[in-house]
Amino acid sequence: MKTWTAADIPDQTGRTVLVTGANSGLGLHTALVLAGKGARVLLACRNTERGEQALHTVAAAATAPPELVALDLADLTSVRAAVARVRELTGGVLDVLINNAGLMAAPKARTKDGFELQFGTNHLGHAALTWLLMPALRRGTHARVVTLSSLAATGGRVDFDDPNFEHRRYNPAAAYAQSKLANQIFALELDRRLRAAGDAVLSVAAHPGYTATNLSSTMSKAQGNTVVRAVMGGVTALGDLLLAQSVRTGALPSLIAATAPDVNGGDYLGPRLFGGMRGDPAVVRPVRAALDRDNGSRLWELTAKLTDVTPDPA
Repeated sequence: MKTWTAADIPDQTGRTVLVTGANSGLGLHTALVLAGKGARVLLACRNTERGEQALHTVAAAATAPPELVALDLADLTSVRAAVARVRELTGGVLDVLINNAGLMAAPKARTKDGFELQFGTNHLGHAALTWLLMPALRRGTHARVVTLSSLAATGGRVDFDDPNFEHRRYNPAAAYAQSKLANQIFALELDRRLRAAGDAVLSVAAHPGYTATNLSSTMSKAQGNTVVRAVMGGVTALGDLLLAQSVRTGALPSLIAATAPDVNGGDYLGPRLFGGMRGDPAVVRPVRAALDRDNGSRLWELTAKLTDVTPDPA
């Protein structure tokens, strides 16, 4: 794959894209770029006030009017309502779903459905959203699901017996790493099943490297510094300054995953330098646990059981 910049993104006129967490950071920049390329962008946001502000920002760059979709991934009732709203807005046709939203190392808490907050928001909510939107994606053109993982997945472990930290001591960094590994496992398992079913929809994973965003807003500053160093391998303050990428650069892997004609299902895109922390985006190797087909099957079945959503494809 050649070196890509946002200027290389093909014209997106006529395509409809849903971006979760589109009110700030990577999600907002992704929505802005795709809207500027002609896509009709649906901004899926939990905070509707901030979502309205983002909508006005994106509208100023758009050729096709964007729309706001209320979505709280920590509430499966909200996920189902958002899917119904997307169908209403699009006539049941969606070309790209970008599973971007996420929480990083939040204090111990539960979703409305009783799941550990990070696993429930980052993985379970997105998985349910993806499955429920699959009929709309099948009606799309060259449709794709892009799921954002993280470098934190490298040190992650999915505890299939206790994913919600009901019996083990809660650790915010471990919970975050588990959720982002789950994102990666899910993206690859989804593509395996789409290929087996003969579907044209592609599932692609991406990660932004070490990008300066407001993802750590759920934490105190001290807690945030500790967690960032844990998931980034002990980066120093000087390393923070030298290695952290801008949102503009950090969004490139997911933008490429969503639009590049030479992307294949099951690809994982991320920065190619400094252990994936920064640099030009490229196809990179998923973590070993994500390549394990048994992990894929186990997570698929666990996710269906917890969410009570029928997997699509089965």
